[in-house]
Amino acid sequence: MSRRDELLERATDHVLGHGLIGLTLRPLAAALGTSDRMLVYHFGSRAGLVTEVIDAANERSVAALQSLASAPTVRSGVLRLWAAYQRPPLDACERLYTQAAASGLLGEEPYRSGVRRSNARWTAALGDYLVRCGARPTRVERATRLLDSGLLGFHVDLSIDPPEELSRAVRDLADAVHALAG
Repeated sequence: MSRRDELLERATDHVLGHGLIGLTLRPLAAALGTSDRMLVYHFGSRAGLVTEVIDAANERSVAALQSLASAPTVRSGVLRLWAAYQRPPLDACERLYTQAAASGLLGEEPYRSGVRRSNARWTAALGDYLVRCGARPTRVERATRLLDSGLLGFHVDLSIDPPEELSRAVRDLADAVHALAG
């Protein structure tokens, strides 16, 4: 592994643990045991580093999704995926994605472009997962959009909504995605 790849791996771990909000190069560099100048040398700028961290975290999410065992039905696949969202690595990757997406909504770069790229890669993997769980390929695009949007919202609500209400809503989403994908 090159020094640059090592720094990216460690920076991704750090950001997954601490978030993007308020991220500056000096404290990040200190946590990584390097200097902010070395981060700029390897990544060009803070924006370049953040873009690559978003991409690296997304690749971890995609790898976790691809390794998730398929389920016998789309409904049970959605429930299995929701359970995975609440465990590493998907929980931290989803928090990072939410922070980047919120900044991207404000038009801030590199978040906007990074989120757009991440969305394309993630939704393709999510659609593949639904097909493995029995979704019809001709209907998977709409089901994927509904599932992705719903799970993102539920992930945001994890710390707000009572668990029983959230569980019921996830089951309702699973039913809807199953019906749409069939």
